[in-house]
Amino acid sequence: MTARRIVVVGYGMAGARLAERLRDRDPDGTRVAITVLAGEERPAYNRVLLSAVLAGSMAVDAIRLHDDDWAERHRVDLRPAAVAIDRAARTVALADGSTVDYDVLVLATGARPWLPPVEGLAFDEQGVAAFRTIDDCERIIAAVAPGAPVAVLGGGLLGLEAARGLAGRGCLVTVVHPVGHLMERQLDPAAARVLATVLEAQGIEFRLGAPAARYLPGDGLKLADGSHVPADLVVVSAGVRADTGLAEAAGLAVDRGVLVDDALRTSDPRVHALGDCAHHPGTVSGLVQPAWDQAEVLADLLTGVRPAARYRGSPVVTRLKVRGVDLAALGDALTDVHDPDAEVLCLTDPARGRYAKLVLRADRVTGAILLGAPDAAATITQLYDRGTPAPADRLALLLGRALPGGAAVASSPADLPATATVCRCNSVTKAALVTAWRAGASDVDGLVRATKASTGCGTCRDTVCGIADWLTAAEPN
Repeated sequence: MTARRIVVVGYGMAGARLAERLRDRDPDGTRVAITVLAGEERPAYNRVLLSAVLAGSMAVDAIRLHDDDWAERHRVDLRPAAVAIDRAARTVALADGSTVDYDVLVLATGARPWLPPVEGLAFDEQGVAAFRTIDDCERIIAAVAPGAPVAVLGGGLLGLEAARGLAGRGCLVTVVHPVGHLMERQLDPAAARVLATVLEAQGIEFRLGAPAARYLPGDGLKLADGSHVPADLVVVSAGVRADTGLAEAAGLAVDRGVLVDDALRTSDPRVHALGDCAHHPGTVSGLVQPAWDQAEVLADLLTGVRPAARYRGSPVVTRLKVRGVDLAALGDALTDVHDPDAEVLCLTDPARGRYAKLVLRADRVTGAILLGAPDAAATITQLYDRGTPAPADRLALLLGRALPGGAAVASSPADLPATATVCRCNSVTKAALVTAWRAGASDVDGLVRATKASTGCGTCRDTVCGIADWLTAAEPN
């Protein structure tokens, strides 16, 4: 049997995950021959954890997904970036002048930072930096100093993570956001006000509802209301746009991304797409979970392991990765309290930086915002993922004092059910971690290598460490 030639364009989180999953299903390479075309010269890394690199809490090497010889060990041909696709000849032209043939092409080109229409603002302008890659992080770190004023353009998820990282380095950070409240895609105004109060206590200032109008090199930003935000550096984190240049040039159908069906096929059935570059009706862009769910489906399809596999969308759970802030937003969290078809409960405690909102339909969790409520967030996310009925005591649920079926909250890893999901990004349960431990993964790093737990958004790292400590004590041998 001749191995099918699969060419993956992009070696970011989506492309790297697909290559891994293809090899998991075909370890000896008899079914598929894999070529990955890298858009960056670095090995694949976890883009989600860039804010930790910016903050100085993680080193660049700590967020790598693969080591230097991963591709060779797994029979993956790692080549330079793609520059053009010839669908008729089924070839891809590479940056080094060579070409590669394919039987199946997969686009995993990701997204590019969006530059707002601000007079004088450009990524190649002195004093302006994007926040998307390791190179961006290193450029920002080299350009700032403790006590220096920095403006972050964008009050969404990534903008706030960049702002907190810079504040942690001693910079005087001002977030400029054109909307009247932070993270408007995930938070309602009440939750956003509490979040702003929490972040202000960490040294971050906000200019909300005042779009930037002009960039003043070396001086900062002039806002639409005529006011001025001083800044030695402007960090742009105002959103991303799908990187569809190759797809458009090749004549593929594009609309806010490369259009794909439930089999992740584009308008050319020999070309697939996944991750931030793809547009599927069940997907929210900019999150890692959809890309990794898509990689599982596509690996099943391309290796023939499960021909009926289809991607139907991913449950949306957004977590803010900011030191000292525990925030999770999931599902249709923006549902109004007056919606007659929903049960909506809210608790707010601004003085202590806590806000909890729960949305239920037909006794199931369909949305939530949990700020400063980690126990409630863990339980409610579990209910949301499984689609199981919520406990009758809604108040206990919001306070983090109830589990499905009325059980008490687990106070230690020993009390956590074996079926509990520890790492949502990689669908790793407590039982999977215990199994990996007993197979020889005898420390945190070993558990991470064996299960991939904490390599997604990183928010489960403390739980993984807690389980490792518990196992060390319970099963020292």
